[in-house]
Amino acid sequence: MKDKNRKPELLIPASNLEVLKTAVIFGADAVYIGGEAFGLRAKAKNFSREDMAEGIRFAHAHNTRVYVTANILAHNRDLDGARAYFRELKEIGPDALIISDPGMFTLAREEWPEVEIHISTQANNTNYMTYRFWWEQGAKRVVSARELSLAEIKEIREKIPEDMEIESFVHGAMCISYSGRCLLSNYFTGRDANQGECTHPCRWKYAVMEESRPGEYLPVYENERGTFIFNSRDLCMIDYIPELADAGIDSFKIEGRMKTALYVATVARTYRKAINDYFRSEEEYRKNRPWYQAEISKCTYRQFTTGFYFGKPSEEGQIYDSNTYVNEYIYLGTVGECREGLTRIEQRNKFCTGDTIEIMKPDGRNIPARVLRIADEDGTEMESAPHPKQVLYLELSENPDRYDILRVKSGTPANG
Repeated sequence: MKDKNRKPELLIPASNLEVLKTAVIFGADAVYIGGEAFGLRAKAKNFSREDMAEGIRFAHAHNTRVYVTANILAHNRDLDGARAYFRELKEIGPDALIISDPGMFTLAREEWPEVEIHISTQANNTNYMTYRFWWEQGAKRVVSARELSLAEIKEIREKIPEDMEIESFVHGAMCISYSGRCLLSNYFTGRDANQGECTHPCRWKYAVMEESRPGEYLPVYENERGTFIFNSRDLCMIDYIPELADAGIDSFKIEGRMKTALYVATVARTYRKAINDYFRSEEEYRKNRPWYQAEISKCTYRQFTTGFYFGKPSEEGQIYDSNTYVNEYIYLGTVGECREGLTRIEQRNKFCTGDTIEIMKPDGRNIPARVLRIADEDGTEMESAPHPKQVLYLELSENPDRYDILRVKSGTPANG
């Protein structure tokens, strides 16, 4: 049995170099990223070779590990490119690869025998014999299927080698398909979810058409609450850190490799504090639970569920009447260099001179600040910042530090 006093890893997603740095600064023990091929988030910005190398250097300088996803279910046409890709990754030096396909696993072992390999949730890891199988092949870690309960995970922990690691999702979007193996996207759009091109048809609105009445669409009602029959709530286990630790989970994984820096900072900071508090004192963790609950709700989410951890979800785990996110805060930008009273950001959403915004700091503080002045790169002053990705220099009433997040309260739902 594992030492239950050993703190689990907090594993955070990153869609690009900016978000990776945010994850590291806001509390990640490890970050998982995708390259420009062979991962399951083809629509994410993902990392070029140069950005990946820089991200790994930055993470390692802050004692943070980096894992690279190569978890597609490969076809013949993918294999030669995958072999070359693993050679390239060996030169760059991530800490582990995340793989689901046995063929891809074999290629990685041939090209980089010493690399640590983690088996993706896509491999449908639902029992301890599957864990043992992958251990015997040389895998270090297996990501549990999201359909497992805490009781099942605990039994797996008891029946696998002590040095083998269990990684489990604790927060983020849930997939309607078993362990993410979706056929809907390919059927409707020709874009294969198992090749990294999911179009998220589980969030679409559906109707029924009776065979003898073509063209007549009948609404699908679930207790008259709506027609989004596949739309799951988001997983959130912030209230159950003791139970997750007791089950013997080694790595708490956050979903969201297409999310913004604000989302990543919010989730990383909140789970970091919750984990640290619990391993310092369960009393401290219990006392601070209202703070965790309030903070975790400040990132985009589709209401919350505990997924399968306490048994099969009921209809309450679905959202039938809409597919919108709750979005309480708007991301303005990440703080770059700060000098001579000016803060450099690459602006993400509109704000104006005179607005009160919030400086979100890695240590848990949220500091209100007034926007005193906005200037562009040429020094021309501006009343507002309406152009996304524009580089701006701000004078604020409070001085932020590099990598702080600037955000503003919204309170209005945004379409998912």
